[in-house]
Amino acid sequence: MRCSAVLLLCAVALSDSPALADDASTPTYPQTAPAAKPSVKHAAKPAATKPVTAKSAPADTKRAATVVAKPEPAKPTDKPKPAVAAAPKPDPTPDALAAIPANERLAVQSALLWSGDYTGAVGGEDPMLTAIKNFQKRNKAKVTGELTADERARLIAAARDHEQEFGWSVVADPATGVRLGLPTKLVPQARDAARGTRWSSAHGDVQVETFRVTTTDLAALFDREKKEPSTRQVEYSVMHPDSFFISGMQGLKKFSVKAQMRDGEVRGFTMMYDQMMEGIVAPVMVAMASAFSPFPERSAPFAALAKPVEYGTGLIVSAMGDIVTDRKLTQGCQVIVAAGVGNADRIADDPDSGLALLRVYGARKLTPMPLAPGAPKPGDVTLAGMSDPKEQDGRKALAEIKARLVDGAAIELRQPVPMAGFSGAAALDADGKFIGMTEMGNAVLASTAPALPPLRLVSAQTIRAFLEARDVAPAAQGGDAKAAIVRVICVRK
Repeated sequence: MRCSAVLLLCAVALSDSPALADDASTPTYPQTAPAAKPSVKHAAKPAATKPVTAKSAPADTKRAATVVAKPEPAKPTDKPKPAVAAAPKPDPTPDALAAIPANERLAVQSALLWSGDYTGAVGGEDPMLTAIKNFQKRNKAKVTGELTADERARLIAAARDHEQEFGWSVVADPATGVRLGLPTKLVPQARDAARGTRWSSAHGDVQVETFRVTTTDLAALFDREKKEPSTRQVEYSVMHPDSFFISGMQGLKKFSVKAQMRDGEVRGFTMMYDQMMEGIVAPVMVAMASAFSPFPERSAPFAALAKPVEYGTGLIVSAMGDIVTDRKLTQGCQVIVAAGVGNADRIADDPDSGLALLRVYGARKLTPMPLAPGAPKPGDVTLAGMSDPKEQDGRKALAEIKARLVDGAAIELRQPVPMAGFSGAAALDADGKFIGMTEMGNAVLASTAPALPPLRLVSAQTIRAFLEARDVAPAAQGGDAKAAIVRVICVRK
């Protein structure tokens, strides 16, 4: 068991590269040994000049080690080298999954991550292409880098087996923007955390928590994570220029922290589990580390949370207090509040369109959203909504996210950002005209190939038809569309 734990730590620590091939903008760390060995300092003899040395456990039990990867210093030369013409840059590596049908890609990605065939980038090659080759080598098939229909079927079948056993899904966390693999059957309960989202088992013996911290001092955060809470005893830690990994004991639980920094913020996740759960959790932990992508470029379904208190966005569609929002946001609510307007009742909902109609009684002279006719056109759009208060330090300011409408329905984000609170947000075109509502697609258990895109547009035409079928007269034109956007709060048991 001790040997397997050591192998597990090595596998997780070395998987510092992002999970999927589209995250090429983030540096990767190959799993082969680097040319220059990283310096290893044991906590028993900390160096006074190194602030990132881990605390040690008692001398007769375990030693804590900090591994800090440093680049090899440049060696001075006596004579300047003659200028050499730069070699032409090679063509970008094509997407290894481009030839796979769109409705199978997520299933193939998930299966390659779980099976352990994903090992990161090697020699600048697309990491997913490397994973496909690893799968073919392991199965003694012809190594082509392209999956046959039979190979895809076997991978998807394996992914479904894991889904049934663990509820394995690769999802995006709305609170932090990170993408990670979640064993949803092991951790079915979702709650807000101080810096992200926490998933846990019924009795808390397994916990997964995401975090997002605004900072440019990675070393200080690395040092703080090793010391807080005070019950942590670090057994192993490694820090790279833009990422770190820490593991050890926290009380009676094993813990690990994995994080990466980019553009002035650090995103990561912490996993804790009881020692007796190690045989079950160990393979899941390796798969989670491989699937982890802190700044994903390719969209994934959003994690279904159904938290006790959930925040979203609503669109006022009549001066008398009618509000349209995302149907999923209003499910199971004991109390629904439209902030600044009043308590709301859910009057109707439509599973096909994903819409719900709320009504605030006694409201008057509200500014309705103008639902102009015409189909939306592909191009740049702005998503305007009310971010989770945690993202705004409790403020109620309207937030905007830049995106692109691809085919009249699918919405692609310009950059990976937290989407908490944007369920039901308004989509505005380049002229500021309302073209529809944003619906956030959730991962469905036992289905790694969702039919709908992670972010999709419910068009103004669809909203108009939904309202007219329920005898609500929508406004065809009006004032500022942003004035019709409100925060919706759902309170569950």
